[in-house]
Amino acid sequence: MFEIRVICDPDDTDTVTAELNRAFTLGAVRRYPTRDGQRVRLYATADRRGLSPDFAEHMRARNHEAYTGAPDQQTETDWLIAQTNDGRCDREWWLRRAALADRFHPDEQAVYVARALLALDGEGETDNPRDYVRQQYAVWRAQEGGHP
Repeated sequence: MFEIRVICDPDDTDTVTAELNRAFTLGAVRRYPTRDGQRVRLYATADRRGLSPDFAEHMRARNHEAYTGAPDQQTETDWLIAQTNDGRCDREWWLRRAALADRFHPDEQAVYVARALLALDGEGETDNPRDYVRQQYAVWRAQEGGHP
C-alpha cells in the first residue's frame, strides 16, 4: 500500500480520479486547495489492482446503469454535509448516502449503509443490500426527472 499525491486543475479532478481508479485500488480521495488556490491537491491511499471479490463488486457498482449521470463524489458529499448541517437526514439523504458508499467504497461501509436504508424502508434482509440501493436509486432518479 502507498500514498499518491496529484496536483491538478480543479476541472481535471474527476478525470484524474477515474484514471487512478483504473490503475490502482484506491481508498477515499482527499481534496485540498494548493497554497496559491489555483489548483487542487489530491491524496489517495492506493494499492496495486487486485481482483478480489470486494473490488469486483465495487467496480460493478461504480459502472452500474443506475448511477449514469449521478453527481460526482465531491458534489454528492457536499450535498450530504449541507443536509446534515440543516438537520435533514430523511430517506432521500439515506438513499444518496447509500448510493455514494456503493459507488466509492469497496468495503463493508457500503453494505452497512445499504442495510440502514433497508431498515429505514422496513425491508427484510437480502443477499446483496447494495443491489437494493441501486434499484431504489434508479427508481428515485426516474421520479426526479433524472436529476438528483
